[in-house]
Amino acid sequence: MTMTITRPPTKLLKPLVRTPFARVLAALSPALQQGQGPLAHLVRSGQLHCVFQPLADLREGTVYAHEALIRGLKGSPWYTPDVLLDMARQENLLRDFELVCVYIALQNWGAARAAGRVFINISADALVHAVTLCGADELANTVRTFGVQPRMVVLEITEHERVGDMAPLRQAVQCVHGAGMRLALDDFGDGRSSLRVWSEVKPDFVKIDKYFVRNISAQPQNLQMVQAIKSIAQVFGTTLVAEGIETPADLRALRDLNITYGQGWLLGYPDRQPVSALPAEALAVLQDRRVAVLPQMAHHTARPGVLRHVPVLQAPTFTPDTPNDTVAACFQSHESLHALAIVEGERPVALVNRQQFMTHYATLYFREVHGRKPCLPFANMQPRIIERDCDVEQLLGILTSQDQRYLNDGFIFTDNGCYRGLGTGDQLVRAVTEARIEAARHANPLTFLPGNIPISLHIGRLLESQVSFVACYADLNHFKPFNDQYGYWRGDEMIRLLARVVTAHANAERDFVGHVGGDDFLVLFQSHDWLQRCEAIVEEFAQQARLLFDVDAQAAGGIQAEDRYGVSRFFPCTTVSVGASCIAAGQMLQAEDVANLAAMAKHEAKHRALAIVVHGMTDVPTGR
Repeated sequence: MTMTITRPPTKLLKPLVRTPFARVLAALSPALQQGQGPLAHLVRSGQLHCVFQPLADLREGTVYAHEALIRGLKGSPWYTPDVLLDMARQENLLRDFELVCVYIALQNWGAARAAGRVFINISADALVHAVTLCGADELANTVRTFGVQPRMVVLEITEHERVGDMAPLRQAVQCVHGAGMRLALDDFGDGRSSLRVWSEVKPDFVKIDKYFVRNISAQPQNLQMVQAIKSIAQVFGTTLVAEGIETPADLRALRDLNITYGQGWLLGYPDRQPVSALPAEALAVLQDRRVAVLPQMAHHTARPGVLRHVPVLQAPTFTPDTPNDTVAACFQSHESLHALAIVEGERPVALVNRQQFMTHYATLYFREVHGRKPCLPFANMQPRIIERDCDVEQLLGILTSQDQRYLNDGFIFTDNGCYRGLGTGDQLVRAVTEARIEAARHANPLTFLPGNIPISLHIGRLLESQVSFVACYADLNHFKPFNDQYGYWRGDEMIRLLARVVTAHANAERDFVGHVGGDDFLVLFQSHDWLQRCEAIVEEFAQQARLLFDVDAQAAGGIQAEDRYGVSRFFPCTTVSVGASCIAAGQMLQAEDVANLAAMAKHEAKHRALAIVVHGMTDVPTGR
């Protein structure tokens, strides 16, 4: 249904005199009612209408609401809203044009008599103007004149960057809520959005910009941004709507992130008539109970502040003019001190190594000649100074640098450039090692596959969703003799080969591949054909692994090497064994239990020299 308005301008209001909204139109600029611009002509000639795009309830798989989108005559240059809004800016009619669009949306929605809510776009400036023109007490009556209940209207605030004075907006928001309508914040995260607007307006809904939604199933940065927005929404008690959902993989990921509502082409295109059901493709995803494999964010070792937990050695400090006799006396009274710092104010300038200093001090006539002289000439004027918020990559640079004096001298701890204490070379090595071990728990440094922590988290998601799945533990056979024979470099190549083969035969959207460590891998299958995939992994790996052996070993089918008892014997070419544990939906297990069950199946496979051993029901996962 379109709005038909004829000239002259006085006739513009005649069809509306029975509605309070007529006062809004009457107050619009004369340029819109009388102007000669193309947009003013479109409004007067009734060539504008609304189309409605559905918003889906991602929990229920139903249509929750529709967004009203303004359109011109189909096939004309001014069909799209971007063109119409540009025309409004050029003709200085933007605010008044927005109010006309609200009128058309309400008129078209009332005529459609559709169920659910309607989201209507309006800028903060236009919203304040509409409330001023209409009056706070008349908002609800104005909406009802179109056959629309105010409680079914959501005003979607756009153009956040144009909000200058917050006070009028707060008053307008109070009026909107008082009329029974709800508010939404559009395109949050597009660069124009404002946390202040979110805080001030306290919208019922916030729409996550499509930039962070598109390809979220493969982009860990987008995933983390949406999770951050979720945290903000929980603080404000706001319901989120994900915009721009175009693929089943993204829809599945957003559903598993517990995003309440979604919008996008996969869930329905804009149309003149509202829809009552979602497309079959989207519905199939929402009804499928299988859990999405969420992209993993690389856990960088370059974490700041890794030295915050390292104990600081509190030791006396001296100034550059402190006599050598005083320094020697301090070392003699503090036998555990490996060094002493020289500071000016709070700034460290040098480090005195105990062993080197006391060696000098013990030489003949040193005390008589240098005892009362300043200690600075016998100090290291370029000590290793490390900030407590230093990251691991900087520490690695220290460990691999040519200057290794810190191993004996230790280093000076500073906080924002101020002296805080001393540290030892052993502490530095230990801090870097612990940080790298922690990083390996998130992502294996050899294969870059998820480590133990992401594996446990994904198992937890599978168990919480009560979906059936298969946990497969893959381990190499006769890998140690190969590694001993050809060295660690080729051994690493073998492990990377297994990672590539397993990943290639897993469904990236259904099956989670993790690297436990060494030559141990854990695959959490939700694919129906998981057994065929395991068989393909075993077969392809056996073929590819032979190529890592020398030609003679390939011809012989293996190598002669010592076993763990030092006995020389023949070992076949490396293969892989897979232990599969089928986990039925609803089993009361912990993540550790699942891993242990898969490991038990793997041990049986290796003990019985079998390629694949399956424990539990073989008809899972069902995926439903």
